[in-house]
Amino acid sequence: MKSLKDHIHNIVNLIHAVKDKNLLWQTKNQDQQIKLSHARLLAEKQLEAELAKKSSQLAHEIALLKTRQQAELVMLKTRCNEDVKDYQQYLESLNQLKLAIQTSYAHLPDAIAHTIHHHAKSLLNMMWEAETQEDKIKYEAQLITFMTTVHEETRLCSAGMLGEKLPENTLKLIDQNKSQFLLN
Repeated sequence: MKSLKDHIHNIVNLIHAVKDKNLLWQTKNQDQQIKLSHARLLAEKQLEAELAKKSSQLAHEIALLKTRQQAELVMLKTRCNEDVKDYQQYLESLNQLKLAIQTSYAHLPDAIAHTIHHHAKSLLNMMWEAETQEDKIKYEAQLITFMTTVHEETRLCSAGMLGEKLPENTLKLIDQNKSQFLLN
């Protein structure tokens, strides 16, 4: 029995010795543990502050992007509205030109006046729908040449200088443009 008591006593002593060593180690290293704990807390605070700063910067950048996009959208809508107004004015001008043709060339069949008008509208639409600036300029030049020719022939016919002739230069331009379109 004494042997059992000795074993238990040795085990208890061993446990106390381990606890004493642990306590001694903690006491010796307490300053270092406190420093490490403090350093960890500081690092966490710095990380939080950095994340808050980054979050704030990102929110500011997002707000700037939204403002810029809203401004661009307003400008684009304004530009589109102006384009629609311009297109409507072009169409009104083409309708006035058709009336001038019908008035000046009273002897001209309506189908020819409508063909001239339709050709002018086709040039306008091609100019409007062109994807490159180069094509827009090309179609705009064709439209201007065509409109100028129609206007000049209409003016000459109204002045009685062409008699009852057809608007030959206008019809030649339609034929030339049609040939160009077929080649492209």
